[in-house]
Amino acid sequence: MSSFRRLLGYMANYRGLVALAIFCNILTAVFTVLAVPLFQPFLNLLFEQVDPVTQPAEALDSMAAVKQQMNYLLSEWITEKGKETALAYVCGFILVTFLLKNLFRYLALFFMSPVRNGIIRDLRNELYAHMLGLPMAYFTEERKGNLLSRITSDVQEVEASILNVLEAIFREPFIIVGALTYMVLASPGLTVFVFGLMLFTGFVIGGLGKRLKRSSTLVQEKLGDIVSRTEESLGGLRIIKSFGAERFQAERFGELNDSYRHSLIRLMWRRDLSSPLTEFLGIATVALLLWYGSREVFSGTMDAGAFLTFIFAFYMVIDPAKNFSKAWYNIQKGLGALGRVEEVLDIPNPLADNYPITRQPDNPTTGQPDNSIKEARPLDAMKVGLAVEGVSFQYSADGPMILEDISIDLPVGKVVALAGASGGGKSTIADLLPRFYDPTRGRITLDGHDIRDYRLRDLRNRFGIVSQEAILFNDSIYNNIVFGMENVTTAQVEEAARVANAHDFIIASPNGYQTNIGDRGNKLSGGQRQRVTIARAILRNPDILILDEATSALDSESERLVQDALQKLMSGRTALVIAHRLSTIQKADEIIVLDQGRIIERGTHAGLLAKGGAYRKLVELQEV
Repeated sequence: MSSFRRLLGYMANYRGLVALAIFCNILTAVFTVLAVPLFQPFLNLLFEQVDPVTQPAEALDSMAAVKQQMNYLLSEWITEKGKETALAYVCGFILVTFLLKNLFRYLALFFMSPVRNGIIRDLRNELYAHMLGLPMAYFTEERKGNLLSRITSDVQEVEASILNVLEAIFREPFIIVGALTYMVLASPGLTVFVFGLMLFTGFVIGGLGKRLKRSSTLVQEKLGDIVSRTEESLGGLRIIKSFGAERFQAERFGELNDSYRHSLIRLMWRRDLSSPLTEFLGIATVALLLWYGSREVFSGTMDAGAFLTFIFAFYMVIDPAKNFSKAWYNIQKGLGALGRVEEVLDIPNPLADNYPITRQPDNPTTGQPDNSIKEARPLDAMKVGLAVEGVSFQYSADGPMILEDISIDLPVGKVVALAGASGGGKSTIADLLPRFYDPTRGRITLDGHDIRDYRLRDLRNRFGIVSQEAILFNDSIYNNIVFGMENVTTAQVEEAARVANAHDFIIASPNGYQTNIGDRGNKLSGGQRQRVTIARAILRNPDILILDEATSALDSESERLVQDALQKLMSGRTALVIAHRLSTIQKADEIIVLDQGRIIERGTHAGLLAKGGAYRKLVELQEV
């Protein structure tokens, strides 16, 4: 039910169109249900199946009186107009009736089309925005291909399986209710008998629908695995080819694809069973109805004309019921896909802003959260700097401790470098500062205040990050430099590129700053990609720089240009530098050496060399 409530919430944005669609579906049902039953007494009189009525009803106090009055009016009209003229009117009326029925049916679909596609757009937008807002810890556990499957095939399955049958849900019940109402008026006893048969049919169909939902969820999960495997293979294509593993990967993909095929076949078998099963149950019900109703006619309880009309009304129920059962099957199938989407949408984001702020500083007197603080702390110009105070961190509650009791001061205008072997926790510290993660214990402060007291966007606007891997997007060079920033002039972009030693190669590109750089910037060299990311950081003009050594994988010429750009970028700024090449951090104000999540040494370059400890060994290893 929560899934339906979510869809209804989206539908509320289109209530006007939904109301028009429902109104058109009601009119479709009206012209479907009332057309032929109204013609029957007229046609009976026209072809002399019954005697003309010459006397009007004295009072319209019963169904028999209403029927007598209607037959009287029709008899008078046929006598007045003549049979041929009356028949022409009947044919014209039938034509107009079915024209209006199909017109309103089309209008219902016309009004529902923007609703269906609008809901899918809203659902996909919400899912994408929610995924972007989730903490980094979530993506360390979840496969990217699985997320891609949810935002593409799963969302589309919701449209195909649920929203595509909304018109049936809004139309068929009106037809069924109208026909059942006529049946009740014609013969209440026979209707009760038919209703019991329909309950049995619904029980059988409902049981099959539940199994269909479970099968659909399994199919969508396996499709997600296929997308994940494809995404991994495309990302690692160079390694696959270099190791000659094309056949190995193709076989693994084939096994996964074959498993998906078998699951999909079982799902299709169950889904395709719905139409013949519903039709068989409907015919079985008609056969029982003929047997039971004929007994009523033979006993004189019911006249033959009323029984034939009743059968026609029931037949009008079968096709809508069949369509409705198909819609129900599709909904069960779509709910499996919607459930996978909701698994992501319902993941709480512990880093999301929710002011009054979700985390409130402890009152120093009571030791309890101070509920008097209701607004996010304003982020003024940085005066003191950052401080990491007794921080310990683990990615999951049952995972290993990555950092233990780390304390670091990063004063305004100073450069602090992190050194040590791989896996020591350097990148983890860098990820904690802009709140990609929150510490397990301890806290990080900005000007003496916990960074969790600031709005996340305000906090991260203070940081400029240049990572070892240049993160660029399939867009123009210009848009990659101004990424996420507003009110930026072309002159500012060009100045940032000059400072980053990037302007010359950009101008030499085919379309200058508007040159598309391809997926992940693969049209540029490694040094060019890094200089574009440095230009982006320079344009942002951040208070705090986080530099994950950006020159370790470059050739000497590119390294010289990038290193020069980095020195310009760090000038006068607070910076945390993750060092892989220790020669690049000799001028740092403080160097902190990490080993397995603990600080083992700290000091200046000269002081650490003089100690002859772990830092000196690292320097000597790189000089060999």
